Amino acid sequence: MSLTLENIDRVVGGETYIADMNLTLEPGSFNVLLGRTLAGKTTLMRLMAGLDMPTRGRVLMNGEDVTGRSVRHRNVSMVYQQFINYPGLTVYENIASPLRLARVGRAELDRRVRSIAEMLHMEPFLDRLPLELSGGQQQRTAMGRALVKDADVVLFDEPLVNLDYKLREEFREELRAVFSERKCIAVYATTEPAEALALGGNTAVLHEGRLLQYGRTDEVYHRPRDIKAAEMFSEPPINVVKGFISSTKISFGDSLHFSIGDDLRHLKQGEYRFGIRASHISLTPRTPNDIEVAMTVDLAEISGSETFLHVHNEHFYMTVHLEGVHEFDVDAPVTLYFSVHKLYVFDRDGGVAHIPAHLGGV
Repeated sequence: MSLTLENIDRVVGGETYIADMNLTLEPGSFNVLLGRTLAGKTTLMRLMAGLDMPTRGRVLMNGEDVTGRSVRHRNVSMVYQQFINYPGLTVYENIASPLRLARVGRAELDRRVRSIAEMLHMEPFLDRLPLELSGGQQQRTAMGRALVKDADVVLFDEPLVNLDYKLREEFREELRAVFSERKCIAVYATTEPAEALALGGNTAVLHEGRLLQYGRTDEVYHRPRDIKAAEMFSEPPINVVKGFISSTKISFGDSLHFSIGDDLRHLKQGEYRFGIRASHISLTPRTPNDIEVAMTVDLAEISGSETFLHVHNEHFYMTVHLEGVHEFDVDAPVTLYFSVHKLYVFDRDGGVAHIPAHLGGV
């Protein structure tokens, strides 16, 4: 079962939620919708499910036009951010509820409920009510109800956002295992680039209702089509600074110059924007040819076992992603290093002009 969105627009009250969307999801694929809040992820899922109708365009399932077909007549399941379960029903009955509506026989119903419960490690809790469960167990119950239908398309609208970090990590691993054994199309919405990378599969990068890029997740991350796709698929956002390429050097302003290096000699002379991921900048040189830049500390933001260092000089601002806890005084001088081989280059219109050949790591 393939799913195709063909020239889709969704306009409500004069406001465009989805614009000129063309996307095909292949049978058995795991697909991530990546975008910031209001990028159009939930709207796109509702169009896929048949909860909303497009203003323009068609939705095709396996080549059949289902644009006007409601959610009741599509074999689709959806899991939401909130733990939506029937509070008066046990876990068993919550999971079984779609099968009862479909009038599935008792023996087959029991087999499928217990199979899903085993897959989600919920067998010990089948007789409990939702309010007797932890948050993670409640979300597993909601997920079980979506999976037990054996739907052609399963939609996850940021289902882990309300769980703590450890539970989210466990769930991601379970999701990959669950869908490696199923032939349905899975679609998972998230605002977090790291979550998209962890889930793998394919990623569609969305921004303001438009599809920026779609492809294999690692390919989209390493080879963004343009500067906007690079910014959306990077947390913190990729550092972008304006500079000028001559026949021999890269210049930032009048006082900061670097040798151009063989990687960039194919580019014409002129103004460009250079991108470097926050994780590709370090406090010590990683190679003998690393670029050295003097900066001033604005803020050291410690998050768990990571530090996000915000710095500036007279030419640009940058954010550095450092492993471990690092303390810096505000306004303190700091020297940073990065390799010219990790630089992305974008033209003045934002199109990609150069993808670094050395793409190891994130």
